Amino acid sequence: MIKKLVATAFICMLSLLCNQALAANFVEGKDYIKVEGIPEAHKPVVREFFSYNCPHCYHAESSVEKMATMLKGKVAFVRTPVGAGRPSWILGQEAYFVAKKLKITQQVHSQIFHYIHEEAGPFTSVAQLKAFFITQGVKASDFDMAYNSADRKAALSEYGIQVQLSAISGVPTFLINGIYEVNPAGKSADELVGIVNYLVSMKVK
Repeated sequence: MIKKLVATAFICMLSLLCNQALAANFVEGKDYIKVEGIPEAHKPVVREFFSYNCPHCYHAESSVEKMATMLKGKVAFVRTPVGAGRPSWILGQEAYFVAKKLKITQQVHSQIFHYIHEEAGPFTSVAQLKAFFITQGVKASDFDMAYNSADRKAALSEYGIQVQLSAISGVPTFLINGIYEVNPAGKSADELVGIVNYLVSMKVK
């Protein structure tokens, strides 16, 4: 019994020391910055600002997906597509909206990235967007229903408000608990998990 207690205490102490060592590696102004941010309805949360057209977002996507899987059940992960006033980027926002509306985001998210960066380039029209979704098994009538739904403009407006309030300067960008900004580009899934866990445990000063 005593041996078990000692072993448990040792494991707890080791875990604490590891967490402290990990936290020491994260520096404000270098690994993250604190911003005015946006109010989040639920915490802890990681919000990814991205564009399907952004090559950095495309290359970061594998690590971001792995991070989201590793944090599942502990930290919520949500996405905000960025339009930046560019027609092709706005079509990317609409692609994300349609995927969510049809509840197939998990199925097509990586496929949209692949289509744009490895096959055809950015979407240039709604017709091209529709043709892509049809290749993913979506019925033309279902695409039309989703795309023409009354809440599409509201969703795009909400994306724009989130981007404006966050005051991000580029993509990809993480906003953690609405106030800590992190650039995930070039970071492994393990590194992202480490910094997210560190920041969600931070007490707001």
